[in-house]
Amino acid sequence: MIVVNDGSPDTVGFERAIRSHLQDIVYIKQPNLGAGAARNTAIRHARGEIIAFLDGDDLWLPDFLASQIAFLGKGYDMVYCDAQQFGMRSVLRKTFMESAPSSGEVTAASLLDFRCNVITSGTVALKTAIVAAGLFEPERARAHDFHLWVRMAKKGSKIGYQEKVLLKYRVHLDSLSGDSVSRVEREIDVFDRVRKSIELNAEETEILERRLSLLQGDLHVECGKAFLLKEEFLNAREAFAEANRHRRSWKLTGITLLARFAPRLLLNHYRTHRSDDIQFVPGAAPSRRTT
Repeated sequence: MIVVNDGSPDTVGFERAIRSHLQDIVYIKQPNLGAGAARNTAIRHARGEIIAFLDGDDLWLPDFLASQIAFLGKGYDMVYCDAQQFGMRSVLRKTFMESAPSSGEVTAASLLDFRCNVITSGTVALKTAIVAAGLFEPERARAHDFHLWVRMAKKGSKIGYQEKVLLKYRVHLDSLSGDSVSRVEREIDVFDRVRKSIELNAEETEILERRLSLLQGDLHVECGKAFLLKEEFLNAREAFAEANRHRRSWKLTGITLLARFAPRLLLNHYRTHRSDDIQFVPGAAPSRRTT
């Protein structure tokens, strides 16, 4: 087992906890360069042919490695599995694939279209396949794991998934990483990086551009919520109208009309029926990013 400490603020306590296990692990300390750089360090130090990832908040079930390695041996270069989500009331009793299904062959197109969704902590892969795809992005890039999966698929890696729960995947506010606007901006950012750095075919490009347009719609929806909660009704109306141009629907049309003619009714309805959602809406009105 390889453990990379990339500048943890709790290094003293962590090293005390692992002291009795140092003979059984490879322990590496480095400056905080981001998760991608830490994973690349571990991969470079790995002597085995198979790499398995486990983030600090997640837990493998006892048969995870045996089951995933056996599945990998069926001719795959990388495999992933389903997970039981825990940590937030809204996801209790849901598996990851119930929230974000995987269906059909795993290709660059199916990854870009979210028809297949990979959990990094559920991933087992051949080291040669990861290295051939160029490892993780070393910069502090958002969603660097998604970027690697797309590159692996483009390089011809055969990727498979088990619809079997072999992992406990923690979902909490930190793993959701900030407010709803920031989360959508992260998704836009990774699709921008894919567009600029990976050569896509016509189908993949069409999917990417469609996804970017939908994400722009999502971004304007989240901005609209923030403006609505601040009672900046004109800005909210404009944001919802712009969202409706990107992902037209009767629901968004209705919200836009309410924002124009009965904004306080819309605000009261939102506060009453979407209270769980409000905790993720930024407190300050965001700057509305466009591409």
